[in-house]
Amino acid sequence: MFGVIGEDGLVPRARSRLPVVCDAGLGLLTLVFVWLLDADRFMERAEMIAFSLTLAAFIHSMFLFAEEWFFHSRQRYHGRITEIFQACFKGHVILEMCAIFLRLTLRGVSFSHEQWSTMAIMCAVYLLLNSLGMLGPAPVEISEICEVKKMNVAHGLAWSFYIGYLKLVLPVLQNKISQYSSTGARLSSSRLLILLPLNAVVPSKPEEEDTNVVFHENLPELELDVAGVRQRSYKNSIYKITQDNKTFSCVLEYATPLRTLYQMSQERSAGFGERERKQQVLLFYRTLSQILEDSLECRNRYRLLLLNDEHTGDPHHLSREIIQNLKQQDGEIHMDPIREPPNEVYPVPEEGQIGSFKGALSAAFPEGQPCSVPSLMFSLPQPLRSGPVEATDF
Repeated sequence: MFGVIGEDGLVPRARSRLPVVCDAGLGLLTLVFVWLLDADRFMERAEMIAFSLTLAAFIHSMFLFAEEWFFHSRQRYHGRITEIFQACFKGHVILEMCAIFLRLTLRGVSFSHEQWSTMAIMCAVYLLLNSLGMLGPAPVEISEICEVKKMNVAHGLAWSFYIGYLKLVLPVLQNKISQYSSTGARLSSSRLLILLPLNAVVPSKPEEEDTNVVFHENLPELELDVAGVRQRSYKNSIYKITQDNKTFSCVLEYATPLRTLYQMSQERSAGFGERERKQQVLLFYRTLSQILEDSLECRNRYRLLLLNDEHTGDPHHLSREIIQNLKQQDGEIHMDPIREPPNEVYPVPEEGQIGSFKGALSAAFPEGQPCSVPSLMFSLPQPLRSGPVEATDF
């Protein structure tokens, strides 16, 4: 496994709307061209074709409704007809049917026998092609739907990994590293390095992959009561990585959900091949990156290292990639969070004027017992990003 150089060329990006725009553009140009050739009969023929296709789609939706109503209404929809209707009928189909019927009613257009025969043939051809799956979505369209609707296996695994583990561990990682550093030890990085091999092969111990990666010790444990389990333990391990007589140390681990992807690809009933597994790993990486980047609790506390699955016989490929990543972190500029001064409150006498800020501080801290006279309260000036600041003219 080699570290990926140029992840933008490997990790799939979200699909654009280019096919839809091209379809719409070509369709409009074709309609304009036909209208220029035969403007007299254009509207009549367009209405006939639109009515035929819309009617065929409506009939297909009626068949879907009948299936769901007679056989699945109680198990899937608890007998709610509105939910069945929403699941079977697309909104634009209903609107098109209403618009076409309204148009035909107002204009009083009557089709000839030949036109009715043509529309019936168009409906029949549409239904036959649809039953054969020729009008259904292509595999790439199904993939896009699953990505947009967050229906892939990778989406569920990424969210489970974040909610059930990273969201608990990463916010307290700095405190655990500080406890470890108080003993005199020092880490090469204060972030959790998460390894994601493309082939989803996750060894139990990194030493099995590279002998230069050696377990050192565990950080202090985190114990939480989760899902009925009292004092569930969460551990993070420190590893020593050696190269050219130099030793680096960091907190690293493999992304455990990738084991699930690999085991699914080994089960025939899962219908999950090697190609699908790699796609899901890349989608898992992209989804997890987006989730963690949007999380204020986890930002700048992790590094995702995507590893290629091309083996070249190098027994120390893993250590080289980890050290390269650690050196890259050393070259980064980290912005420390701005520390805001405490929002201290000082009393100001209700009556009288204060000539200077020094006088205000003297009035705020009198010697002896505090005065019982009612007082107004004001805060010291705060940074712009904190909140509204009172500006009092002295």
